[in-house]
Amino acid sequence: MSDSALSQAEIDALLAGVDSSSFSGGNGGGGNGGAESKALQGYLSGTVDAQSSNLSTMTGASVSLKGPELSSSDRDALIEKLPDMVTAVKADFSAGFPGEHIFLFPEDTARAIAALMNKEENIELDEMAMSVIGEMVGTIVGTQITTLTGKTGNKSIANVAPEAANVPKAAAALPAGEFQVADYQLDLGDGKDHRIWEVYGPQVAADITKALTAGPAPAAAKPAPAAPMGGMMGGGGMGGIMGSPSNVQSVQFPNLMPQPTAQEAGNIGLIMDVYMEMTVELGRTRKLIKEILGMGEGTIIELDKLAGEPVDILVNHKLIAKGEVVVIDENFGVRVTEIVSPMERMTELS
Repeated sequence: MSDSALSQAEIDALLAGVDSSSFSGGNGGGGNGGAESKALQGYLSGTVDAQSSNLSTMTGASVSLKGPELSSSDRDALIEKLPDMVTAVKADFSAGFPGEHIFLFPEDTARAIAALMNKEENIELDEMAMSVIGEMVGTIVGTQITTLTGKTGNKSIANVAPEAANVPKAAAALPAGEFQVADYQLDLGDGKDHRIWEVYGPQVAADITKALTAGPAPAAAKPAPAAPMGGMMGGGGMGGIMGSPSNVQSVQFPNLMPQPTAQEAGNIGLIMDVYMEMTVELGRTRKLIKEILGMGEGTIIELDKLAGEPVDILVNHKLIAKGEVVVIDENFGVRVTEIVSPMERMTELS
């Protein structure tokens, strides 16, 4: 800024309700300075190892995430850096630090990730692939929220379910004004250079950096210790206690049934909109190839289930329940009669 005139970046920040000092040094794609920007970059860099481990688990490959390089940018400057087609994933924060939060993948990178996660080559970027990319982003954001909660003490942080779409770069829904971009290098073990851009809207970036700079909120003061027994007895000895107790409480035993923690419930919420294949299996049988080739119209195939026996209900080919076939209007349906126990499901998975 010179001659007391505001730069365009500072004007955009003021219009968005952001303290422009949070982004000193931003120049539409150049470097970023200031303690707050360093705090944001330090926080993101601190999650990289955990993100690499999570992505390796999800893809079954050795995945390495490096960076990021953090910079201020605007829509035009970022569009120039992007390939013609990108997979854009909106993962806006809905609470804690509400605002715009977007991930951008080159089309080739998105295809490579979806192929690894689906164990399928030459994959198309269809609805299923977009769901897989959204699931991966949900895992990334879940790790970020866990780290942010620890660093800031804000336990209300949440995000909307990630929505992915493969679009021309000009159609990507980017924030207005000047925002923060984290540029990651991604190694999928295929010998190619991949990149991920993570975009923080101006208000989100300002709120997060402010919270990181302030640090976690101080812990609540502990209650004063109870008075010693001698003080309670006073001069009356045991008679002072045996008189009329005023603070007797019933013993509370903990629930022995496992309950999901708040963090586990939050992580589960990240995948609530992921589609899974549900199949109802009437029965199975095995046939010789010559018997299969000899089948024709009218052939009766005898299955391994008895008449009236419950049918199997499978999710992604894993048995989860049993039920009975019903007819709803003109469609078949299944009424669930038994849920497979968790122990049986774990045995099936192993």
